[in-house]
Amino acid sequence: MKNNLKLYRVKFGYTQDDIAKKLEASRQTINAIENNKYFPSLELGLKLAKIFECKVDDLFSLD
Repeated sequence: MKNNLKLYRVKFGYTQDDIAKKLEASRQTINAIENNKYFPSLELGLKLAKIFECKVDDLFSLD
């Protein structure tokens, strides 16, 4: 799976810490997602899509 989380995060001007706080997660979790070391749950994916006002498909896709 690949993701565009960093692209959206930078586009919106957020830091990893900003996103982590909004999700009540750790900054390390956001970093791991961006580096494809952790695949988020459906709930986390939906919350990220809501933050970035996009579809989950815009953030995550299968290789």
